[in-house]
Amino acid sequence: MNRGDLRRVDINILIVFETMMLERNLTRTAEKLFLSQPAISAALNRLRDYFDDPLFVRNGRDMEPTSRAQALALQLSPALDTMSAALSSSLEFNPSTSSATFQFGLSDDVEYGLLPQLMRELRAEAPNIVLIIRRVDYWQMPLLLTSGEISMGVSYTKDLPANSKRKFLRNLSPVLLRADNAESSIDLDEYCSRPHALVSYTGEISGFVDVALEKLGKKRSVILAIPQFSSLPALLTNTDLIATVPDYVAEAMVRQCRLGLRMEPLPFSTPDFELSIVWRNALDFDPAEQWLRERFHKCMRNVSK
Repeated sequence: MNRGDLRRVDINILIVFETMMLERNLTRTAEKLFLSQPAISAALNRLRDYFDDPLFVRNGRDMEPTSRAQALALQLSPALDTMSAALSSSLEFNPSTSSATFQFGLSDDVEYGLLPQLMRELRAEAPNIVLIIRRVDYWQMPLLLTSGEISMGVSYTKDLPANSKRKFLRNLSPVLLRADNAESSIDLDEYCSRPHALVSYTGEISGFVDVALEKLGKKRSVILAIPQFSSLPALLTNTDLIATVPDYVAEAMVRQCRLGLRMEPLPFSTPDFELSIVWRNALDFDPAEQWLRERFHKCMRNVSK
């Protein structure tokens, strides 16, 4: 195909194709693109005629891609990313007048420890923008980035999609959080004997802390697992419960809650974890997205001081 033949192709049906590859379902594809199901079906029929292939075959409620569709997706997705980036780079962004909507993901610790300060700074600089925040963790992040449900995310991250980028923000160092009246620091034996509250997104009650303790021949007692950080200060207050949380979250809790909370170093060594911001390649040069990523980075530097 030469460049002149591109006039025969409607880019909108290519967007339908890419979304169907992600959703594998007519209804979800229609909802994602704000189109009717008949419109999606019509676009798929045009795609099938153009590529002379069924592309998607019904399997129950889902639409399974053919081998031809899978091969096309590998070529089309990077091309659409490149087109999006080229078009975005020509746009201007003025935060003081913009009413743009941003959709991004935050892990619970970032939401608690970073979002309040970030919101104050964003409100001062860009009072008319809209933020839609999704709760993410390291296993949800790749799916939400790939599907386009978020444009960026801030969390501890592991494997990411090939069409995404990552930038280190800071190390997460775990510390001990307590709210009892005892004045002395907690040693290793007391740490293991005291009851623990744990923030667990998945409901698991063991993790990297328990791995570190096991190497020392020790074990702690977790009696409470909760899904988010917001209730932790009240749960610790006037009890013998202790918790192990990221340092910047503990600092925010001590600063904001004033419920007799205090933090101290753990009585044993644990690994640090990297907190990163990740985003889709297609938005690498988007002025608005660049601006928001830089505000995250700036805010994290201020939190770290």
